[in-house]
Formats: sequence, structure tokens, C-alpha cells
Amino acid sequence: RLLVGIAAQHPLVEGLEITLEANPGTFESQKFAELKALGINRLSIGIQSFNDTLLQKLGRVHDAREAISAVDIAHQAGFGNINLDLMFGLPGAQPEDSLKDVETAINLQPTHISFYQLTLEPNTYFHKFPPPLPDDELIFSTQQQSQQLLAEHQFQHYEVSAYSLAGRQCQHNLNYWQFGDYLGIGAGAHSKITLGLPDKIVRSHKPKSPEQYLKNPEQSDTITLLAAELPLEFVMNQLRLKQGFTLAHYQASTGLSPHTLEPALSTCLKQGLLIVRDNYYHCTPQGWNFMDNVLEKFMP
Repeated sequence: RLLVGIAAQHPLVEGLEITLEANPGTFESQKFAELKALGINRLSIGIQSFNDTLLQKLGRVHDAREAISAVDIAHQAGFGNINLDLMFGLPGAQPEDSLKDVETAINLQPTHISFYQLTLEPNTYFHKFPPPLPDDELIFSTQQQSQQLLAEHQFQHYEVSAYSLAGRQCQHNLNYWQFGDYLGIGAGAHSKITLGLPDKIVRSHKPKSPEQYLKNPEQSDTITLLAAELPLEFVMNQLRLKQGFTLAHYQASTGLSPHTLEPALSTCLKQGLLIVRDNYYHCTPQGWNFMDNVLEKFMP
């Protein structure tokens, strides 16, 4: 009903990427074949790890066997575009655990792998009761070894935590990180809509509670970005992409002169945190590893 309703409001262009996020414990062959028939053409599976001990520490309800089975079911249902979510820096994990996870994921033949570090988000159990985590040097070593393994199997590192085979980058991710607009529908959904430049870029989000959302689907918490906030907002997204950004794209996306990126832009270039090549400004390896140091220079 949702896809039919969306198509009735706005024609869906041919080749449109439609992603469904799913957890391994929810996979049923018949259901996913039906979803494929509806037009969903990409699956993102929240595996996190193929290590049962680590999955238990994360409080996940699935195990490694179910995770592998979920990917098999996705292939059998006809999905040719599959992302697997993996995490590293988990409590009690060693580099070899992450390398095994990445190797297992690669062998399952996805087109995209999201590989990101565990963060202790506010209002979560781990934030309230922080578990002992690997030290920073071990986490960094884990990341480097895993990235090398991904590269050896033609997974291109195109965004801070995203790796894809050629031509299989997530289109939603690309739009998001390129400071594009997006419309969120449903409980907890976020939107960014440009109503005018530079002072009418609006961010909003729906209530997280499904019950509260259903009572008033049109309710949103909304903020309009100030022009002074746009340089940081823009680079905070764009610099996550390996290709970076051009000054022309900055101007088209924000309505601001490139001069509004100064003096931060020049400072980052001088300090070796950014580099410019073929008119694209992007992070050096040092800049990507110390992204917070880059972003703080653009703070209003």
C-alpha cells in the first residue's frame, strides 16, 4: 500500500533504488519474494557480526547461522543488490574477529558493506552501563586491516563507513552526504527540504513513538538552518565522501559564496587535513582519521 500510494503521488522513475532494511531474524523466503515483486530492489541486512559471542554482548536476537541464512534467502528471492551492516570495536573483540566477519561477509557476495565502529549512543543500555572496549590503537589497527581486505576484493571505500563494488554505491547515502533533500515518512523519520536559499533550508523529524505519530501524522519538530550554520552543515556531510566537494556545488547547495568557507578551508589545506585535486576538496588520510579536527574549524 505504501509503495502504491507513493507512486500515485509521484511517478517512480525507471531504475529507482528502493531499499528495505531488515534484521536476520525476520527473514522468510515467501515474504521477501513478494517484496521483490513489489519493486523493492535493494536489501540492507543488519548483521553486525557473525560471532555468536559478540552478538550476545550486543543483545542481538539472531545468531551467525540465521545471519548467513538471511543472506542466502535474499539471493534466492532474486535480490542482486544487497548491503550487509558490520560493526567493529565491539566489547571483547580482537582484530581477527573483525577480519573473520569481513571475510564471511565478502564470501556471501553482497554488493555493499557498511563497516562502522560501535558508538555508545545516548539513551541506550551501553551508554548507561559502558562495557569495556578495545583501546583506540587496537580499534585503528582493526579498521586498517579490514579496509585492506575489502580493497583486495574490489570493495571501494567511497564514504567513511561504506564500501561498495563498482557502481553499487547506495544512492540514498550519496544524496544524503551530498547535502541533497529527502522526505521522511513515518514514526521517527527525518527530512531535509530546501524551500529557498540560503535561509530556508528546513530540517524536521516525526515523533519516535508509533502511537504518537498515528495520532497526528502531520506533526513534526522543525528547525530552519541559519545561514551561518550552513558551512559546517555542508562540510560535515560532504567530507564523509571520499570524492569531497567542489566550490560550485557548495554554492548551488547553500546559496552562499565560497568565501564563507574561509578561513577554515585554507587552514585545513595548510595543515594537510584537506587537499584539492581537479577542483574537488577532500580529506587527506590524516583528515579522514581526525575528522573532528577538520569540522571544528568550520564551526560558526
